Amino acid sequence: MSVEIWTIILVGLSFLVYIYIGWRSRVENTKDFFIAGQGIPSIANGAATAADWMSAASFISMAGLISFLGYDGSIYLMGWTGGYVLLALLLAPYLRKFGKYTVPDFVGDRYYSNIARLVAVIAAIFVSLTYVAGQMRGVGIVFSRFLQVDVNTGVIIGMIIVGFFAVLGGMKGITWTQVAQYFVLIFAYLIPAIAIAYKLTGNPIPQLAFTTSDIADKLNLIQLDLGFKEYTQPFANKSMLDVLFITIALMVGTAGLPHIIVRFYTVKSVRAARFSAGWALLFIAILYTTAPAVGMFSRYNLITSLHNKTLVEVQQLDWANKWEKTKLLAFEDKNKDGRLQLTPNSETNEITIDKDIIVLSTPEVANLAPWVIALVAAGGLAAALSTASGLLLVISSSVAHDVYYRIFDSNASEEKRVFVGRVVVGFALVLAGYFGVNPPGFVSEVVAFAFGLAAASFFPVIFLGIFDKRTNSEGAIAGMLTGLIFTIIYIVGVKFGGMTPWFFGVSAEGIGTLGMIINFIVTLIVSRLTPPPPAEIQALVEDLRTPIIEE
Repeated sequence: MSVEIWTIILVGLSFLVYIYIGWRSRVENTKDFFIAGQGIPSIANGAATAADWMSAASFISMAGLISFLGYDGSIYLMGWTGGYVLLALLLAPYLRKFGKYTVPDFVGDRYYSNIARLVAVIAAIFVSLTYVAGQMRGVGIVFSRFLQVDVNTGVIIGMIIVGFFAVLGGMKGITWTQVAQYFVLIFAYLIPAIAIAYKLTGNPIPQLAFTTSDIADKLNLIQLDLGFKEYTQPFANKSMLDVLFITIALMVGTAGLPHIIVRFYTVKSVRAARFSAGWALLFIAILYTTAPAVGMFSRYNLITSLHNKTLVEVQQLDWANKWEKTKLLAFEDKNKDGRLQLTPNSETNEITIDKDIIVLSTPEVANLAPWVIALVAAGGLAAALSTASGLLLVISSSVAHDVYYRIFDSNASEEKRVFVGRVVVGFALVLAGYFGVNPPGFVSEVVAFAFGLAAASFFPVIFLGIFDKRTNSEGAIAGMLTGLIFTIIYIVGVKFGGMTPWFFGVSAEGIGTLGMIINFIVTLIVSRLTPPPPAEIQALVEDLRTPIIEE
């Protein structure tokens, strides 16, 4: 059977499972809709958290960026995994003990201010919409290649599917769907990685094949011959300062991501939240220790498959023809010598490869079985759809619970609040689809912007809200606004306004670190220049850090 038929079968079967779970988990009350009734077991919540966190950026795009950036691509590995550890150990148990549905709920109550709550809602929407745009882009890419439809059509199909899960089942339906999606995406990532590792090195364990084989040495020589820097050379594509800033932004951004933080409210206790964090870290590590091997093997296979081949030879490659139709892979014999050259110079380079196709195309380039290629498509969709669903729920709860219920209509019935939440999901889905069709960058780059915004807005006020009882509402509001506005202006200016990165060359992906520092400074200074929080709030913070003993 062809790749397309296998894709329809495997994607169709996985979607039937997701739809069945979503239907069985449909909800009618706010506790189930927003926090899954706080009844999810730790191991299941760990798998759901891993699926929620390992988005299209992790599955589709991260290995692609590592493949292109080489050593410097480790920023994504260090930043995202380190950030999850930071969140699990430093923030999650305290936030779970506080007992609120959402991050804006925590901010509003801890800083005793609806204005602070509203600012947090705005930040959550900015972060979530930026993040979900990357997921919709990933969905569009998968459908574009494997169903042979236009990328925009793929985004629309993804919108319909994501909307079904989010509107019908809320957090309860999304959580159990994400458990299934985790196992789909992890098998889809590991099976081709194992096959390619064995094919290239004779070692079926990707992590060992990556570190003990001579593929890295071969790739270094090939890169130098083509005019690139060595694949393993540090800081070849980014400055040391930029690498540091991006890593920190991704790390503290992870610790401030609202759709991950809300995961720790879906279990029954603080102890269960700690255990689910441990399970999630284990599940995440399986993919993240495999990604460097996938990136390097993909780079090696692509270069040896395409470089210095004639246009006729390339056109005989079925996978190359199909990816070329998506316009994410392009060939142009600029010097008319009859052969295609891959070079670092855009004026002479004759092979254009979109970073987001690396993982999806790798099984085809390695000539693996059609069912393996189709499985990767199903995994990519699982990764993108699971995270998109969680992000839409964050936007929904931020508006329906933190604005509509907590500020405008505190007497709203359960039915009305769930209805408002579902309407908001619909509006958010339309916006997400728009940015999926008109993305501001590659999937991982778009997601990196979201992490920068989270770092600049949420992390300081959450951290200080737990560990500094003197931080008050005036400081939190000033800090969030300053950090968020500064980071947005820098990102928009650099990515869309033609502005040169003026802060020592730090890129738009890394500027969230400076935004976070500004947020910390402004919050602390304003808090010390204004009256302290009420005594009951200071007592609440003291109690929040007091260990509790659970049976």
